[in-house]
Amino acid sequence: MAVSLDNLLVIGISSRALFDLESEQQLYQDQGLVSYRRHQLAHENTLLQPGAGFHLVQALLKLNTLTPGKRLVEVVIMSRNSSETSLRIFNSIHHYGLDITRAALTGGEPLAPYLKAFNVSLFLSRHEQDVQAAANAGVAAAQLYPQPATAMQELDQIRIAFDGDAVIFSDASERIYQQQGVEAFEQHERENARNPMAAGPFAPLLKALAFIQSQFTSAHRSPIRTALVTARASPAHERVIRTLRAWDVQIDETFFMGGVEKSAVLAAFGPHMFFDDQHGHCQLAAALVPTGRVPVATQS
Repeated sequence: MAVSLDNLLVIGISSRALFDLESEQQLYQDQGLVSYRRHQLAHENTLLQPGAGFHLVQALLKLNTLTPGKRLVEVVIMSRNSSETSLRIFNSIHHYGLDITRAALTGGEPLAPYLKAFNVSLFLSRHEQDVQAAANAGVAAAQLYPQPATAMQELDQIRIAFDGDAVIFSDASERIYQQQGVEAFEQHERENARNPMAAGPFAPLLKALAFIQSQFTSAHRSPIRTALVTARASPAHERVIRTLRAWDVQIDETFFMGGVEKSAVLAAFGPHMFFDDQHGHCQLAAALVPTGRVPVATQS
C-alpha cells in the first residue's frame, strides 16, 4: 500500500536552509557549477553545521516521538542539487539523527512544481526565487534570514511566532493602512470588528499546529506554543480575537504592539521561528531569533 502524506504536517526545506551552506553557495556563484560539484564530492564526509531552519525542523520531528505509532510531521529535503552532489547532505542528516527519508533533488530545475506532489504545508528556503514561486503556487513559504549569532537553546517545547496581517490573516486590511493611512484602517476595523478576516497564507499552518496541540491532553504540557506578535492595537484588536474565535483556533500568547518594535518581545518569547511579511521587521528580529519573511503571492 502506498504511503499517504495527506494527514501530516509536511515541511519542505532546502538543503541550504537546513544546513549552513553559505560558503558553498558563494563558491557556486563565484566559480560555477563545476567547482561546486568538485567541492561537494571532495567534502562528502565533512559534516555540515546547522542552518537557519535546523532547530525548527529538529523540534518538529520530535513530535513523532511523543505519539508512538502515529506520525504527525514529515520533512522533505527539496534541493536544486543533483543526487550526485547530495550525499554530504544525507550524511549530515544521519549524523544529527534527523528522521528525514524523503527528498526532491531537481538538478537545478525549479522546486515549486513538486510542492503539491509532496503535499507540502510549509516551504522554507534561503533562495528568494524559490520562495516566491512557492507562494505563487499557493503554498505557505518563507525566505529564511541567516541564523542569529546566539545559539538556539534546546527546548522541550516548539515555539513559533507569527505576524498577523498578510501572514495569518489576508493583507486586505494592511492594504487599507498603506493606501489610506491609520485613521482609515482603524475605522475599517471598527466597522468590521465582527466580520472575520479572510485567511492569510499561514492560516492553514496555524490551524494544523492547533490540531496537533489538541492531540495532547491538558494533563500534559503542550509540546507546541504559538504567539501572535502584531503591530495592531486597540481598536483593531477586536477583529483579530473574533477571527481566531471563528476559526476555533487558540493562540497561546498574543502581543498587540501598537507600532512598538517587536524584537524585544520576540527575544523574550524565544521562538524556533518568527514569520513576518515586512523586511524591516524581519531584519531587526533576525539579529535575535530565527526569522522568515513571507512574500506576497503574485499572479504570473
